[in-house]
Amino acid sequence: MNKLSRSLLGVAIAIALLSPVFLQAGPRSRLLNEDAALSLLLRTLKQNHLYEHRISRDCVTFETEETTTTYFQFVLRENHTAKCGGDPDVSPVVDRYRVYRSSGKLERYDAVKDSWQRYKPA
Repeated sequence: MNKLSRSLLGVAIAIALLSPVFLQAGPRSRLLNEDAALSLLLRTLKQNHLYEHRISRDCVTFETEETTTTYFQFVLRENHTAKCGGDPDVSPVVDRYRVYRSSGKLERYDAVKDSWQRYKPA
């Protein structure tokens, strides 16, 4: 076997061994599942202190409102309990968020504009 053949064989072996690694690291492997999307949303809101002065974290709940192949949509609701106050039969919507599976980008629903806006920290 000459030097060129050995080099080509080495490259072919390297490609064969590494191609599963590259396939696993592709965009599909980075898609967020529902738990990861909610965790990302919670971390982001906590880092930005978005509701810190408005409402206790114990007095809100997050629910998955919509699931698509592109995003998860979560609704943030007031949690009315004896501790939090309010009518226990009512859980008003505070905000809605979308977390995109492939990018992890967040959007917040703007009820006044009736449209989704890119999430920007306050």
